[in-house]
Amino acid sequence: MTRRKLVAGNWKMNGSLGALSELDAIAEAAESHAGVDVAVAVPSTLIAPAVSRVPALMIGAQDVHAADKGAHTGCISAAMAKEAGARFSIVGHSERRADQSETDADVKAKAEALRGQDMQAIVCVGETLDEREAGRAEAVVTAQVAGSLPEGASGDWCAIAYEPVWAIGTGRTPTADDVAAMHGAIRAKLRAMIGDVADRLRILYGGSVTPDNARELLHVSDVDGALVGGASLTAAKFVPIIAAAD
Repeated sequence: MTRRKLVAGNWKMNGSLGALSELDAIAEAAESHAGVDVAVAVPSTLIAPAVSRVPALMIGAQDVHAADKGAHTGCISAAMAKEAGARFSIVGHSERRADQSETDADVKAKAEALRGQDMQAIVCVGETLDEREAGRAEAVVTAQVAGSLPEGASGDWCAIAYEPVWAIGTGRTPTADDVAAMHGAIRAKLRAMIGDVADRLRILYGGSVTPDNARELLHVSDVDGALVGGASLTAAKFVPIIAAAD
């Protein structure tokens, strides 16, 4: 079946009020390429000003806490992100899994908290270089899918992002055949878990996506879009990726 492409940017711990001017051209590109869904996850301090500047563009958070409120210093809840104007959040990014020791259960709970606020979730999975070289990549990633997929997952509000950890920010990318194989394995795992609903979930590729490789990667079988890191920080690099998805 045909699934709309989703191109989502992740600014990570980058950006400032001044940097929000980059969103102007990104929002224009989103309007010009109406067949593609475009989103940008900005630091939590920039959610409200970003929404104010480009209200038509889908702005999101980079993480939320699973709890609605409580003694969780430094965290924000899905409700808080929504109040700031976020329409989605990334959860389970490899940098949080590694640096904050987040488990699959943590990621699942966060995604379900987003669902409780009628927000969308991008659930990240991916293997390390050691795991790939040991021949365990598919086993690791499909296990993450099994443990992280929220209850009631559907294409209306949930997407999976496959990001090989060893490719993020390194300039290295898997071959198109490797990407197709992993996305096919993820799709098969989803079908085993949720049946035909799996065919409506988008599976994004992330990991050093650039204007140079976007066209090839975005048209690999079962690749329904991209989660873009560094190249999403400027319109000059992000807009060509949006165009490549159209």
